[in-house]
Amino acid sequence: MITLKQALLLGESDLKNLKEEIIKNAKNSNLNAYIFNNSNTLDISQDNGIPIAIKDNINVKNWEVTCASKILKGYISPYNASIIDRMHEANLCGFGRVNMDEFAMGSTTESSSYGITKNPRDISRVPGGSSGGSAAAVAGGLAIAALGSDTGGSIRQPTAYCGCVGLKPTYGSVSRYGLIAYSSSLDQIGPITQNVEDCALLFDIIKGYDKRDSTSSTYDQKPTHPHLNPSKKLKIAVLKDWVKNASIEIQNTYEQNIKTLQSLGHTIIEKTMLDTKHHVATYYILSTAEASSNLARFDGVRYGFRAESTNLKDLYIKTRSQGFGQEVQRRILLGSFVLSSKYYDAYYLKALKARAMIKQQYEEILKDCDLIFSPVTPKTAPKFGASATPLDMYLSDIYTIGVNLAALPALSIPTGKDSNNLPIGMQFIGRAFDEQSLLDCAYGLERELNLVF
Repeated sequence: MITLKQALLLGESDLKNLKEEIIKNAKNSNLNAYIFNNSNTLDISQDNGIPIAIKDNINVKNWEVTCASKILKGYISPYNASIIDRMHEANLCGFGRVNMDEFAMGSTTESSSYGITKNPRDISRVPGGSSGGSAAAVAGGLAIAALGSDTGGSIRQPTAYCGCVGLKPTYGSVSRYGLIAYSSSLDQIGPITQNVEDCALLFDIIKGYDKRDSTSSTYDQKPTHPHLNPSKKLKIAVLKDWVKNASIEIQNTYEQNIKTLQSLGHTIIEKTMLDTKHHVATYYILSTAEASSNLARFDGVRYGFRAESTNLKDLYIKTRSQGFGQEVQRRILLGSFVLSSKYYDAYYLKALKARAMIKQQYEEILKDCDLIFSPVTPKTAPKFGASATPLDMYLSDIYTIGVNLAALPALSIPTGKDSNNLPIGMQFIGRAFDEQSLLDCAYGLERELNLVF
């Protein structure tokens, strides 16, 4: 698949041929990355433009948007998300919905009502989640680039599993208007691409202030792609105490990457961070609390799936019981529990205090370091069904969720392979609105490693 940078140079005829190729390949693929509409075709947001795959929780006018859930099947979006309008202005277009974990709740795509998406590096393994369809489409040569959303690692984890590049931008840097919310204080839309340069290009297109989004920042964000500098020398914090939770192969790759970064002229500084078990507990209390509120509107009255019922109470109960999958129901129940009057102080308020402490820890490290370098996941992509319990799945997010709690940017890139030739991903974490340093450092490391899968 050609890169986004190359696609920007194509004429109308070549773009038409490219789109036809994507449709053909998507239909012949066994990855189940794309969601086909009732006519067995891909949704397209406009006739012209460079095709970009869109996660199924981002509104595109006249497309069905379902968050991979039965409860929203048949719902047609009446408007574009702000980032779709920005893409159109830059001659990009939405081209096909891609699969995801239901309402972005999961790390494998196994909770999708459309069935699992397979990892293009090994189809017996998960592609990660919740943006598993986006990462699989890009890594599998079915998309030039894609948009995903990251609540606790949902861009970075699947790109690490599939061997592509994913950016979770600073909270507020990209408009959330038109994103169907999971956890409003954590969700952030970001690009998934084949390489770092494409990531910078797509990020520059979608970022910026949006008056329709109350969480959108007015911070003056400069373009990143024209200023990419792979030779920039930075101070990079490493968290060697964190890596003890990872597999031996990821630990070894981490050490090798640190040596490579040193050879490129970066200064490496060892730091310590709060135990990740506090990150996991804080994240799942806050995210489920917000989810229980955000998903209350899906009740069978206004839009989407409606169960057969004889009264209003039964309508609510049957619609939500039949429309939501098990993982979504589990998180709604947990969120309702921690917000209940009896447990609000014991859980929710404590989690808010812990979040402030986690944010402060990141900021302390980044006072004398430009970036933090850490693994994305404790293991490479597991086989389907390997998570024996929901807790196993939650613990796969131990390295990613702190970034969302602290509202910081982070960029995942492939930096090695394990003994099964599966991608190993690492992430750079930066100061708020300093995506430039993330992209510069990752660009230099990417060029030095020159990995091919």
